[in-house]
Amino acid sequence: MSEHTTVVEWRRGAGEAFLDRRYSRRHTAVFDGGATVALSASPHVVRVPFADPSAIDPEELFVTALASCHMLWFLSLAAEAGFCVDSYRDAATGVLGPDAAGREVITMVTLRPHCRFSGQRIPNAEQITALHERAHEACFLANSVRSELRIEPVF
Repeated sequence: MSEHTTVVEWRRGAGEAFLDRRYSRRHTAVFDGGATVALSASPHVVRVPFADPSAIDPEELFVTALASCHMLWFLSLAAEAGFCVDSYRDAATGVLGPDAAGREVITMVTLRPHCRFSGQRIPNAEQITALHERAHEACFLANSVRSELRIEPVF
């Protein structure tokens, strides 16, 4: 078992109102390795200027975390199988909508990984699909969510 930490911090701006809900949602996250990332509510949820569209929102982080975890497993499994991956790009999307109880949730995440290979052994579509299936089964985050998670490799 391992523990992962993040420090999320927000401060009200000098002279900024709060009780009227007209405050900035911009905040930061400092990860255990030291990286600092600007975060905000999504401008789809909270209007600008109270949301910062240049910052990352929690929904984007959720989709990114799933895509990143899947990619890392895929790369590991491809290397183990003897396939040399030169590049990996995933145009992942997440859909925010109501669940059966009417709560807003990420209802579906779709990963669309596209890989380029080189070397003596180039996998065919069936082998790539099998690697993605194994990566999905192994991904810690995919095993942790209740949303539908689709993997649609791009060939």
